[in-house]
Amino acid sequence: MECLTGALDALAAEGSGELPGPVLLDRESLLLRSVNRLNTELARTTRRCEVAGAGEHDGKATMASWLRGHARLPAGAANQLVKAGRALEQLPAVAGAASAGALPVEALAAVAPVVEPGNLAAAAEQGVDVGEVDRLLAGVAATRPHAEVRQVVAHYLARLDPDGPEPDPTESRRLAWSRHDDGSIAGRFELDAVGGEKLIAAVEAILQASRPAGDTRSRSQRQADALVQLCDNALASATLPVLRTRKPQVAVTVPLADLVDPAVGQGAGRTGFGAVISAAKARWLACDGQVTRIVLGPDSQPLDLGREQRVAPPGLRRAVEQRDGHCVFAGCDAPSWWCDVHHLFEWLFGGETTLENSGLLCERHHTKVHHGFRIERDPAGRWHTYRPDGTEILIGEPFLVLA
Repeated sequence: MECLTGALDALAAEGSGELPGPVLLDRESLLLRSVNRLNTELARTTRRCEVAGAGEHDGKATMASWLRGHARLPAGAANQLVKAGRALEQLPAVAGAASAGALPVEALAAVAPVVEPGNLAAAAEQGVDVGEVDRLLAGVAATRPHAEVRQVVAHYLARLDPDGPEPDPTESRRLAWSRHDDGSIAGRFELDAVGGEKLIAAVEAILQASRPAGDTRSRSQRQADALVQLCDNALASATLPVLRTRKPQVAVTVPLADLVDPAVGQGAGRTGFGAVISAAKARWLACDGQVTRIVLGPDSQPLDLGREQRVAPPGLRRAVEQRDGHCVFAGCDAPSWWCDVHHLFEWLFGGETTLENSGLLCERHHTKVHHGFRIERDPAGRWHTYRPDGTEILIGEPFLVLA
């Protein structure tokens, strides 16, 4: 690892200067091959951690959740590494090509379904030579475009069970989005034929019901507006599931001074899902919403219930959610509606139901805290998490070697 760190430092110091295009492309190809080799070793280590249950050392149930919290990887990238590690363990020809730098981690994740237990069992029942499949996949993955690799794997799995039951439509549904700096979101989704038909029918109904004269919006803009209207209708109907004793709603936190000031007030408000919006947008939402004042201090609405009540009431819960935002266990970003309000000093032993004695914890980490782990909030408002042996879980520790 020290040699690797030194080599990376030297490479970074070298730079590329004013090299001609062909030389830069050669450098690019070599770097890509090196990245593939590094990612292969990372996937192998991820698999070893998974088998050893290493994530439990930091209170994590899976390596995917550890990678999301401690390596700050998106969910897709974390799952990709886990799948790639499993493929490397059981497909030696694919592993050999990956070790030589010929396969990106995306290709490893694409072939991973071949070694899922159910597919291996089906292959064994039909006398399929998985070793030969491994060799063929290694060749395809090393020489063909990524889309073709996925097609080959899908074709193999389909042939493995040609007369199987109709697939569960929920298995093919995907929805993912990411938030930009201005609070807007972008994403992609995949739906089965029936699910897609339902979405089109609902969006098209709203779209066709409102076609004012002179509308200059594009088709895609009108569809997006219809989807937002569909969400508005669902939220306003009050028929959505209750989340932690509260109906789902669009929540915005904004200082009172900014709310009543007629100025735009850029970046004054923060939504429940973390987007930063202007005070003007917050005022627009407040026109058709309920405004709740939360003052985090001794003169606020009753946030200190002493020993009278064990369960946090709505007012206290809103204050805790506004302060913490998500699960406060190190490396966890579980949203507030997954979380319980935890008593830092247990209620059974005299702890009071107050803001200062409360913290948000998801179900898993709430359990962990009641079985040896510990959370604390320092005077500066920062949360700290300690293992049962007293050592603190520090995010980013694995990267100190490469600094």
